[in-house]
Amino acid sequence: MEFLDYLLHIDKYLEVILNDYQNWFYIILFLLIFIETGLVVMPFLPGDSLLFAAGMLAAAFPDQLNIYLVLGILWLAAILGDTVNYTIGKTLGTKLVTAKIFGKRIIQDSAIQKTEDFFQKYGSKTIVIARFVPIVRTLAPFVAGVSKMHYGTFIKYNLIGGTIWVIGITLAGYFLGKIPMIKNNFEIVVILIILFSLLPIVIEFIKSKSTK
Repeated sequence: MEFLDYLLHIDKYLEVILNDYQNWFYIILFLLIFIETGLVVMPFLPGDSLLFAAGMLAAAFPDQLNIYLVLGILWLAAILGDTVNYTIGKTLGTKLVTAKIFGKRIIQDSAIQKTEDFFQKYGSKTIVIARFVPIVRTLAPFVAGVSKMHYGTFIKYNLIGGTIWVIGITLAGYFLGKIPMIKNNFEIVVILIILFSLLPIVIEFIKSKSTK
């Protein structure tokens, strides 16, 4: 429940962090996105909602947050995160897939399968599309590393996907967050972002059912 409250009101939590840590806030933003995209065992951390909230804060507190610096730091974190995740998959992938903690698998088969289905459907473009799909976003570069995707191909789609994801959602928060209705109902915005992110999975599920 605490995590759900954090997810739905991440704008308020980030505002508290901004007021408490000032310039350190940039580093905190970097770490949150880097960890969410770079560590395959952390797919549950917020991504889309955090970018949107960061854009909102930059609009609300321009004297404390520079939107261009926010965009640059988040973009760097997203690109480096996926690159590290790819490297982990390429070097330790097989061991991590079967690794267990307290008798439970670190990475669930269902999550891996869902990501592999994306690769089967979209090929290398999965690295771009996955940026907008929770869980798959974190697992896609890892699976790309495990499958030994050509690094040149990976980094190209990593740059494209990371750029569209960070700039698109952060600027959406920056401009739309100025609207009182959106600013005062952020939890509804988060729910809509999650539903929109899950849309590709729902569409594919419906397609597979209709085909069968």
